[in-house]
Amino acid sequence: MKAGSRFLNAVSAFALSASMVATGTGVGLVAGTSVAQAAVINRVEVRGATRVSAETVRANITIVPGKSFSNADIDASVKRLYATGYFSDVSITVSGGSLVVSVSENQLVNQVVFNGNRKIKDDKLQGVVRTQPLGPYSEATVETDIQAIRDAYAAIGRSDVTVTTQVVPIAEGRVNLAFVINEGERTKITQINFVGNEVYSDGRLQSVIATKESGIFSFLTRKDVYNPDKLRADEELLRQFYYNRGYADFQVVSSEAALNEATNEYTVTITIEEGPRYDFGPVNIESTVEGIDAEELRGLVQSREGTVYKAKDIQSTMSEISKRVASEGYPFARVTPRGNRDLANHTIAVDYLVDQGERAYVERIEIRGNTRTRDYVIRREFDVGEGDAFNQEMVARAKRRLEALGYFSSVNISTQPGSAADRVVIVVDVQDQSTGSFGIGAGYSAGDGGGFLVEASIEEKNFLGRGQYIRLAAGKGEDSQTYNVSFTEPYFLGYRLAAGFDLFKNENDFDDDNYSYNDQGFSLRVTAPITENLSTTLRYNYTELEYFGDRDELSSPYDRVIDGSPWTRSSISQSITYNTLDDAQLPHEGILASVTQEFAGLGGTSDFYKLTGKAKWYYTLHDEADIIGSLSGSAGHLFETSGSLEVFDQFQLNSNDIRGFERNGLGPRMNNGDALGGTTYFTASAEATFPLPGLPRDSGFRGALFVDAGTLYGNDVEIGPGESVRGDNASLRASVGVSLIWASPFGPLRVDYAVPVAKEDFDEVQNFKFGINSSF
Repeated sequence: MKAGSRFLNAVSAFALSASMVATGTGVGLVAGTSVAQAAVINRVEVRGATRVSAETVRANITIVPGKSFSNADIDASVKRLYATGYFSDVSITVSGGSLVVSVSENQLVNQVVFNGNRKIKDDKLQGVVRTQPLGPYSEATVETDIQAIRDAYAAIGRSDVTVTTQVVPIAEGRVNLAFVINEGERTKITQINFVGNEVYSDGRLQSVIATKESGIFSFLTRKDVYNPDKLRADEELLRQFYYNRGYADFQVVSSEAALNEATNEYTVTITIEEGPRYDFGPVNIESTVEGIDAEELRGLVQSREGTVYKAKDIQSTMSEISKRVASEGYPFARVTPRGNRDLANHTIAVDYLVDQGERAYVERIEIRGNTRTRDYVIRREFDVGEGDAFNQEMVARAKRRLEALGYFSSVNISTQPGSAADRVVIVVDVQDQSTGSFGIGAGYSAGDGGGFLVEASIEEKNFLGRGQYIRLAAGKGEDSQTYNVSFTEPYFLGYRLAAGFDLFKNENDFDDDNYSYNDQGFSLRVTAPITENLSTTLRYNYTELEYFGDRDELSSPYDRVIDGSPWTRSSISQSITYNTLDDAQLPHEGILASVTQEFAGLGGTSDFYKLTGKAKWYYTLHDEADIIGSLSGSAGHLFETSGSLEVFDQFQLNSNDIRGFERNGLGPRMNNGDALGGTTYFTASAEATFPLPGLPRDSGFRGALFVDAGTLYGNDVEIGPGESVRGDNASLRASVGVSLIWASPFGPLRVDYAVPVAKEDFDEVQNFKFGINSSF
């Protein structure tokens, strides 16, 4: 037994004294043909460290005195020391009871500068590179930084950029690092081709995707910048386009971008398979959840038998059923659509199955990728939080909300298993995009206060990454000046209430009518959602009006307002808005409607009650030709609540309401021509817009044909003795016209030419109008 013990002790001593060495290339044995799987050292000796402390070295190794370690621990320690970036060479050896860590330190970076950059400023590039002043100089890190700079330039359309470095040694092991940048020319997208499309032309599909061919204004819009992630997003846009038009079998076979280095131009080719077009077949609802009656859910179904198959109708149905079931106390219920294709008749029957999903809870929501937008701005779009029941439809709803914000170029939400079987981690990956804009708008009006109008504005939709909206605008015309400030906090006091204020000041000089007026004021507002498409807004409005003019040239109503100037109006108003538009910029389908009531009399000099409403319905008349039709209407009535009204209290129609007529060009007026406005109005319009033939659809130019009709009548303004009013009856006015619309980089511009076909002799005509386009 004693002999055996001496033998074991000898083996152990040999194992401890065997020299093991690890370098950056791996772990090797210096002595002995084998070594024990574990060893123990008494101390750690650090050699070669001057600027970096020995304690820092010891803190970055996994081996500690008194505890056994193996070759794997030595290898891991070497990798950790290299990962700090402080060392150019690392070796670890074992000598007797000591672990010897020998290092060669990297030089320290004294200064990082950028030369040759004009398109991307220094502060942006400093956020891109990992090499920083007072940090270690590492050639591997610098190579990574060079690629990061190239990627940053590629993101703004300059794939031709070249990046080199200059390293200048200075005293005490320090260096200055310069990134020398040759920005090159903009990399254009010369062609976007589609292969396999038969139903829709290349031009129609080019209008669907976000990537555009290079054009004259591409340097402003930046839509011709190639980005692989953007191209992936374009694939999804194409899928949604086809899925919502009946092509349920559509697929993107491939999408490629080929760079011609000689010309620095991309050619993008997207190969697709359209497949057949389907209609909805029979639609049924089944429920396996006790207490949920499928028949009671049928009213929520958006997909109707016999109509064109649309993926968005299925999504809307799932969302509505999920919300109804959850509100009835079944948070884990799951809605699953099942489609059954009838290839012979090209129909898809859809069964919605409501069953009890797995009981799972949200462990946490993990936000990744947001460099500007704050985490809480993203979290508040979720109807679920940590500890709540997990519901897939609520997650899908949050994704739609995040995409609708316009803060991100991409939004992806995935789930991961949590710390327990019934726990789920929601992972949100986003990419911030620019949300600020500077706009210049122009217009022309031939009426009072008209002439050329120019407006400049600065707008930020995600102010300081907090999701707040702010807009500053100033306008100047030949006889007018305007100033506006708007601010909106979309989640006031932590609730889904959009609260904000608007400040304005207008100065108008109507030389032809011998008077001028200034108005200034503010409004406070709060908007609350009722449903996904329905919202209500409450406002407090305050306006001060000041009139100037020659009383001898004006009728009694204007003489009175000038004599009583300044006037004040204090009112509250409430609106209900319904919005189902599929696109805010160029809607093809949907309804935008609102009803507003306003009561003035909370102090001030105005006392009235106004009720107004307006609606516009969009419908695609021809999908391939991209012809969009719209019908719109508006109406309003004014009730005086204490005596007679003043001119500025009554309704007035402008050249947008019925084109072909000047501002205040129709409706009740005095015999001398002074416009009075009216107590009641109606308008209606029909319009069809279409891409201009011969121009690329990416140019943003569209034409329009329209018919407008309406009237303004009634008068509750007190007039003087011997004066009379004409035009206070409900005589109909109408006009027809053509338009040129341009979705320009400066904002949507529109030129209208209208000819009245029904009017009164005293109406004032304005055939030509140039201004900013709007939904209403």
